[in-house]
Amino acid sequence: MYKYKCLNPIAKFGLDHFTREYKEVEELEEADAILVRSAAMHDMELPQNISAIARAGAGVNNIPLGKYAEQGVVVFNTPGANANGVKELVLAGLLLASRDIIGGVNWVQSERQNEEIAQLSEKQKKQFAGHEIQGKKLGIIGLGAIGVQVANSAIHLGMEVLGYDPYISVEAAWNLSRNIRHITNVDDIYRECDYITIHVPLMDSTKKMINEAAIDKMKDGVVVLNFARDLLVDEDAMILALKQGKVKRYVTDFPNPNTAGAKGTIVIPHLGASTEEAEENCARMAVKELRCYLEHGNISNSVNYPNCDMGVPAYPARVAICHKNIKHMLSQFTNLMGEENHNIANMTNKSRGDYAYSMFDLESQASPELIRKLEAIDGVLKVRVIC
Repeated sequence: MYKYKCLNPIAKFGLDHFTREYKEVEELEEADAILVRSAAMHDMELPQNISAIARAGAGVNNIPLGKYAEQGVVVFNTPGANANGVKELVLAGLLLASRDIIGGVNWVQSERQNEEIAQLSEKQKKQFAGHEIQGKKLGIIGLGAIGVQVANSAIHLGMEVLGYDPYISVEAAWNLSRNIRHITNVDDIYRECDYITIHVPLMDSTKKMINEAAIDKMKDGVVVLNFARDLLVDEDAMILALKQGKVKRYVTDFPNPNTAGAKGTIVIPHLGASTEEAEENCARMAVKELRCYLEHGNISNSVNYPNCDMGVPAYPARVAICHKNIKHMLSQFTNLMGEENHNIANMTNKSRGDYAYSMFDLESQASPELIRKLEAIDGVLKVRVIC
């Protein structure tokens, strides 16, 4: 029986993908794994029995990845599961920014008791007029799961799309419309595009990448959309550019005291992935990742350990080891297994930064003595017997 703890409400649609061999528990000390959405985990101390954490969503800023990697706890996220929900809101943002739709709706509300509202609106509507997006240039920075969907949809809306991503995956490239111009210098997007939307992860290299220098290169009257992370944009520089008229609109899904109510901003209360479908997709994907890891030892979409897959175990025992990525670890494992009279039928070893993951299929059951000796090796963080 596998046991899991939910730190946040998780969509029942996802939890229903657990089998009868899984049980939800209330106490961390009883659980093998954790499902989480937004709960803050940085100050949380995990008991030794926790092997994995699955975040039902893409961002993992609420989880101390290094701290848990050091404990041999594999952390998963669900990239792409909420991509369609975010894409649709980005498209809505494009339309809201192209015309003063919100201003028009607010005006109607302010005049709702005026019996002459129909005639008055014909005089007032010109102040809310704008532009069509058809034929305009859209620059997309980041062609991951969301960026690709935005790009392809914008093509169908008649926009000319420029995409920038120096690390585009093979899968993303295959899914990208051939009508999209792939840009190798992000400055070309700044100089050419009428609309710019950003879809990159928040890292040291991307923090405040939309800054004063980047904005200075943009066209006058540009519209900037940010549905990725608030810290990707230097908001002080953005607000100044809005005041000066350099930027026409800044559409963001991240409200804070700086952006809320600032001139030219359209601030949405973090609704990007807030759809029933997105929550269900994230929950289902998170459950699938946990099951694959707990039942077979395979890792997919981890953010602190390497991806690793040896399929379904076909031998009497599979031993999985989370360990430091240092020299001579693999030879220590194999030598010890030989000394303990265990023949290795299949094996794999993958590394990612400071951490690595090894799996061994053995032709005999793993003895308690073998596991004890593996755990005693310097640099080993967690050993699991899968079967």
